[in-house]
Amino acid sequence: MDVVREEFTEDERAILAPHFTNLDGPVFALVGLPEVVKGALFARYSRSPKSLRRLFLDEFAETASPQAADTGAGVRRAEQLYERVFLEYGDDSVAQLGGVHLACEQASQILTKVLERGRLAAYLEQSTRYVPYDDRPGGRWRYHVPPEVEALPDIAARYRSTLDRAFETYAKWLGPLQDFYRERYPKDPADSDFVHRMTIRAKACDTLRGLLPVATRTNVGIYATAQSYEQLLLRMRAHPLLEVRGFGDLMLEELRKVIPAFLVRVDRPDRGGAWSDYLRDTREATANLAARLLARDPASRPQPSSVTLASFDPDGEAKVVAAALYEHSSIPFSTLLERARRMTVAERAETIRVYAGDRTNRRHRPGRAFEAAGYRFDILCDYGAFRDLQRHRPLTIEWQRLSPEHGFSVSPDVEPAGAGTDWASVMEGSAALFDVLTERCGPVVAQYALSMAYHVRFTMELNAREALHLIELRSSPQGHPVYRAIAWEMHRLIREQAGHEAIAGAMRFVDRSEVDLERLDAERLTEARRGPGPVPARS
Repeated sequence: MDVVREEFTEDERAILAPHFTNLDGPVFALVGLPEVVKGALFARYSRSPKSLRRLFLDEFAETASPQAADTGAGVRRAEQLYERVFLEYGDDSVAQLGGVHLACEQASQILTKVLERGRLAAYLEQSTRYVPYDDRPGGRWRYHVPPEVEALPDIAARYRSTLDRAFETYAKWLGPLQDFYRERYPKDPADSDFVHRMTIRAKACDTLRGLLPVATRTNVGIYATAQSYEQLLLRMRAHPLLEVRGFGDLMLEELRKVIPAFLVRVDRPDRGGAWSDYLRDTREATANLAARLLARDPASRPQPSSVTLASFDPDGEAKVVAAALYEHSSIPFSTLLERARRMTVAERAETIRVYAGDRTNRRHRPGRAFEAAGYRFDILCDYGAFRDLQRHRPLTIEWQRLSPEHGFSVSPDVEPAGAGTDWASVMEGSAALFDVLTERCGPVVAQYALSMAYHVRFTMELNAREALHLIELRSSPQGHPVYRAIAWEMHRLIREQAGHEAIAGAMRFVDRSEVDLERLDAERLTEARRGPGPVPARS
């Protein structure tokens, strides 16, 4: 490549070597440096003619020295430098330059939805499909008792009794349901015992997860920048639930051990405090207004799961065509759009087909022209499926408070396996506890009591590019049957109600195949990739 190689002395190379993956090329990574040092270094980078390695030598090497690290002086100097850079430049983007891996354990399902709401972060959550919830760490089932309930001894006793019964029912049927599936789906001689066992267990966990309450605890791993953490913490500090606010305090405490300078504003009364007050005040004012304006609406009756296309852009395909042609022309977009509108259906379809290209797998996604068309879906489904769909962060998702008013789902295998009476009993107890908690603690806290089989209503607004990704991914054979059906219906509505046949046609990896054991092919593929060797233990 035509690059100028920067020269360093032997002493300089010795200083640089521990912190840069190479000392000669134009592309390199930073390693072994505190997050605040990396953030401040990149911030200075934007206002300096020097290369990053030269800038490090001139202004940061002393900060990163072992002696400075041993005394803590290096981090303090880096923090001071960061604050100076931040104040001098006044640029919030500086906070995008430091990141942290953070574990949040024993979080309720409600808390996980708060943690995972931010778009610009990466999350991994313990799966209810691969991890059975039949153990009792510390002698108790894995659910959260909210402080609001703990403060009321009589209610707390009923709360524990009801949730204990839900977990006991789950544990009671986990073994028999696996026996039921083993009898229904005998092992293929070509499959290993491990593949069949894990597939059957996943099927049983999928069927039974609706019994688990929203208070069920899970573990969440997060990787995010300081700016994303700041936004998350501001939302958490304004949340009505004590669990969320308490976790926010714990997260701030731990993050300040790693990136303290990036989070100085979060709990300052005139900065983060005012911001959180704004979020809380607008939420409460809007809730009060909604209660007044919607007071005359009739009460809802339990409803089955549903997917409706609430709104879409009738001009969406023409806009995608114009956007696809835009970078290959010198014509204004408005002119291209008029031309696209005058094209024949076949011409528009050809443009979209050529632009989408010959996709050989679903990871080959069309370009950003597909973002010119948008859809808003209103979905009613069980809370378990909602949890999976909520993780698609690039789209806009809003959900209503969970309550028993829309009814609950029952897996089609529950009755044949003999668990129907127990399932109904857990649902009835869950709804009865919800009513008690609503009266004593309010409807927000009452959500903890409900089982994940209860329906929740939410909207997803997304462009055609994200719709393609979501629908193809969530319709894949290894997916949960509930969200597979949602993906199928979204695809049908785009094609038939919106009339966007060319866009729907680009979604060539929508999988409508009927499968009995959703995880079987995935487990087979995993074993094939693993190759010969000892079978891994999965607890």
